[in-house]
Order: sequence, then C-alpha cells, then structure tokens
Amino acid sequence: MTTVIDDLAQLRDTVRGWTRAGERVAFVPTMGNLHAGHFSLVRLAREHADRVVASVFVNPTQFGPNEDFSRYPRTPEQDVAGLRDAGCDALWMPNVDTMYPFGADKAVQVRVPGVTDMLEGAHRPGHFDGVATVVARLFLQVQPDVAVFGRKDYQQLAVIRYLVREMSFPVEIVAAPTMREADGLAMSSRNQYLTPDERPQAAEIHRVLTSMRDAIVAGTAREKVESDATRRLAEAGFDVDYAVVRRQDLLEPSARDEALVALIAARLGRTRLIDNLEFQRPASAG
Repeated sequence: MTTVIDDLAQLRDTVRGWTRAGERVAFVPTMGNLHAGHFSLVRLAREHADRVVASVFVNPTQFGPNEDFSRYPRTPEQDVAGLRDAGCDALWMPNVDTMYPFGADKAVQVRVPGVTDMLEGAHRPGHFDGVATVVARLFLQVQPDVAVFGRKDYQQLAVIRYLVREMSFPVEIVAAPTMREADGLAMSSRNQYLTPDERPQAAEIHRVLTSMRDAIVAGTAREKVESDATRRLAEAGFDVDYAVVRRQDLLEPSARDEALVALIAARLGRTRLIDNLEFQRPASAG
C-alpha cells in the first residue's frame, strides 16, 4: 500500500517513525508521468532499504523560458498505481508553495560549480541550478539514508554526487542502469512527444552511441568519432546539440584515459532527447 502525502509534517512524522524503528529509508525523486524506468528505480531502492519514499514534483526552477514546464505531462493517478505495484511505501507530492514558500522566484538557490557549466549546462543555462536547489530541499524534507538516480541523466547524476559530497548530506547515492525499449531507445517521459514517424528514428541515438564506443575502442581518434556521430545524427534528421566522448567524470579525455562515456543530446522535431553509454577503452588504444 502506497500512502500519498502532501503535508510536510505528516511526511516527517512518517519517516521519523520508520527510523526510530531502525528501518533504513530510500528515496526516489521524480517529476511524475512515471514509466517502467522509474519503477525500476523503486525496485532497486527496495534492495537498499526497508522503506521507499518516491516524490512527484514538476520543478519549475529547472525549466528554461522556452522549455516545456506547462506541457510537461502530469498523470498522478497512473503514477500512484504504478508506484503501488512497484512496492513504494510513501509518495511525497508537495505543491509549489510547500517547496518554495516565498515563491520560486525568491527561492534560495543552490549552484554546483564546474560540472554544471558544460554540455547540458551550456545548452540549458540555469537548469542544473534548479535541479540542485530542488534536490537539496527534497533531501532535507525526506531525510533519506539512500537515494536512487538513473544513469540516463548522466550529468545530473554527477551534479547530485558533487552536491552530496560538498554539502555533507548523509545520503548514499545509488546509480541505476538506464532502462531501454526493445530497439535501444532510453525510456523517458519525453518519448511520448515523438510522432509515430519520429519514434523509430529516435532509436538512432543509441545506435550512434554504440558506434562511438566501438570506434574509440578500435583506436579511432576522438575528434573523428565525434564529427562522424554528429554527421550521422544530422543525416537521420536530428538537430544535434552535442555528440561527444568524455572521461566518466565529464572532463576532456587524454589518450591514456580508459573509463569513458559517450554522450548525445539532440532534438528530433519538437522533442529533445539525451542518452549516454559508459565504456572502457583498452589501455593500448590511442
């Protein structure tokens, strides 16, 4: 049974009761419109704790002026049913006034330096400030022992890890693997924006990521791999923001770095998609 909570005092009383009983609490933050990928996070959280809290909050501070806050899909009844089936104990559903009591425009901001200035941060200014701000608030509200985040939002995961370490949040961060459709497309709430014609095209992102990995492992120069990936995506109808290979800490790699990640952000029609693929390069590769 999933208890739906929209009052902060009730949330804290509920979590306090669990911790007093010696139970470990896991947390899965979401923006709702949940799918199988989200529910896999809840199941993973259950492996790390006795109790699982999920949240649904569409955070206005992480949307830019030309982004889709107003049309972001909201499906609360479907979300509650899915979370119940996935074994979630409590669903935290704060409203904007609870999250930002003086208004979102007057909120205290949290900014993570460095890792937020590249890639997604460069293309979506202020986005990660909004993410860090709301996650810090959610951690203070829920006070979990462990929190689970998906690897699909790779840079977001790096931001959260930095936030937790730098601000000494007593929260263990668990990274969950990306859930994919049969054709490789990463599961995302944004996939429903794709038209029937665009949907099969969207899987080209994962195919390109795989080819980027294979080319790097084979010793192809990174610059050529990135330019070939950008060209291939453009030829498939994408407007490409970036198609790059980085170290797994998101810094520029050298020829000696072995732990790498390929990252893509590209728009197909009205839908902006992101994905990534971590891999190891052989020590002998250039």
